[in-house]
Amino acid sequence: MSEQSLDKLMYSFVMEDVLKGFFIYVPPGYVACVYDLGRGVLKKVLTPGLHFKIPFWQKAKLFNTQTLEYSISREFNPQNEKALGDIPIAAVSEDGVRIGVEGTILLRLDIHQIPAIWQTIGEDFVAKIIRPTVRSRIRMVASRFTKEEIMGQKRDSVETELKNELERIFYSRGIFVENILLSEIGDIGDYERAARE
Repeated sequence: MSEQSLDKLMYSFVMEDVLKGFFIYVPPGYVACVYDLGRGVLKKVLTPGLHFKIPFWQKAKLFNTQTLEYSISREFNPQNEKALGDIPIAAVSEDGVRIGVEGTILLRLDIHQIPAIWQTIGEDFVAKIIRPTVRSRIRMVASRFTKEEIMGQKRDSVETELKNELERIFYSRGIFVENILLSEIGDIGDYERAARE
């Protein structure tokens, strides 16, 4: 390799590193929050596009503003605490039957509250806020209905009540609950047997 081409290669690496430090690219469906060493987390979010930042002084973090699918299913891997989802949730119905609940919760982050979420909760808001709240509210709502009601004629009421309970807690934290879709309700013993096999 000639000395001139080696110089060009080094120049391109340096320019790429420097330029990447000056700009933040925000793809569609995301916003960026900026942490400034002097002012902390800035209240203004950066919308999709190319934005200027001060290298080494400001750090950007991308947040997904699209509808997020929080899946509660047997396929979920509980080893990954930051993943959006959970294993089937054990609950006790009003008639004392232990059940396992599977389903999907559709969530979305409030663009204007993302800086506050990052500042007060951090990046692991799923493990700190969403997962424990979803587990608690599912157990609470399930205890108000019999197993037959949850599985049959009152399923809509269960979903609506669960949505209302989650909204009450999540809304002030900048998380919108778009929909609750229960997919499968079964005896918890069936889930435990399947986990052992």
